[in-house]
Amino acid sequence: MSSNIVIYTDGGARGNPGISGVGIVILDANEQVLAEISKYLGDSLTNNYAEYEAIYLALQKCIDLGLEDSDIELRADSKLAVEQLSGNWKVKDASIRGQFNKVNSLLEQFKSVKFTHIPREQNKQADTLANKAMDRRE
Repeated sequence: MSSNIVIYTDGGARGNPGISGVGIVILDANEQVLAEISKYLGDSLTNNYAEYEAIYLALQKCIDLGLEDSDIELRADSKLAVEQLSGNWKVKDASIRGQFNKVNSLLEQFKSVKFTHIPREQNKQADTLANKAMDRRE
């Protein structure tokens, strides 16, 4: 039986490029938290790279949790990543192409993943986790 999973992701880089981290929240159909991730990425990455890494790590966690057969909605405040992964925009930046391809390789393992762009105000929990990851580095 398939279930509905909602994922919130956020990635950031202070200085862009700069100190970067990601925040991820994975919820089940009852809005119960299945996983939260707050991970520091490094000192010289861009916002876009971090946004893609958050999406990749979220999908990898879903595989670890055995959620490949679920209907997944991934919500992110990165319009660039959402539009590119939805097939609406081309990937022109070579530094992002590797990230795009890495995420796409994981998507093949899922029954259904829908990408939704949300305003930053609706992504506070993932944003907080990303900032905590960056704060731990500083």
